[in-house]
Amino acid sequence: MSSYGVTLLSGGLDSTTVTCLAMGQVENLSSITFHYGQSHSKEVECAKRIADFLRLDHQLMDISFLGEIAWYSALTNPERFPIPEPMSQSRIGYEVPITYVPLRNTIFLSLAAAYMESTILNAIEVHGENPSTIRANIYMAPNAIDYSGYPDCRPEFYEKAMETLNEGSKIAQSYGINFQVQTPIITMSKADIANMAVQIEAPIHLTWSCYQGNDRPCGTCDSCVLRAKGFEEAGLKDPALIE
Repeated sequence: MSSYGVTLLSGGLDSTTVTCLAMGQVENLSSITFHYGQSHSKEVECAKRIADFLRLDHQLMDISFLGEIAWYSALTNPERFPIPEPMSQSRIGYEVPITYVPLRNTIFLSLAAAYMESTILNAIEVHGENPSTIRANIYMAPNAIDYSGYPDCRPEFYEKAMETLNEGSKIAQSYGINFQVQTPIITMSKADIANMAVQIEAPIHLTWSCYQGNDRPCGTCDSCVLRAKGFEEAGLKDPALIE
């Protein structure tokens, strides 16, 4: 059996943890980081360092035009829509904040699938690999427990998206190779994710989760609040904040 995989590596805690899990499950794994016109490039720089640390094939894809298309977001258009004041922890996840980027995960998933399908078609049609031995996995790190309320972070979305990918792809329709969208932390708490990251020795000291791009995390945005809550509940110190 030949397993192919692509993991979406944003440079944050969640995607780094999922990437390390994928490395133990997939034979031919590549990582992709999208530069999509986000308000700062800090997480992109972190993703590069993480991929180098893991000695993992890494593709940095410039889709900065997305900032012009998905412009209604504080992450792509901070001049017009400033990063909001932090919500109370009790409100996080109950409304979709302005940091939501319209259909971002839909676009990311489609691009990752196209990259993976190209790799697999090349293996079959150019190098003669047997389709019946191939498995195709896309690893993503959405979370529907401790999250900011984004609709494209729910299990229901990924179930439907996987059906759509397989209906529209050549590897599925011609060769019987179905995309499997792996979301291993989607029902885990942030504390559980922090614990897992430490247990599998993910390089979380290199990660960045903050919506701002300063030298140190702001500590007040939704992402920082959720990350701090997770480490606190896990009884761990965040390696990224240790001097």
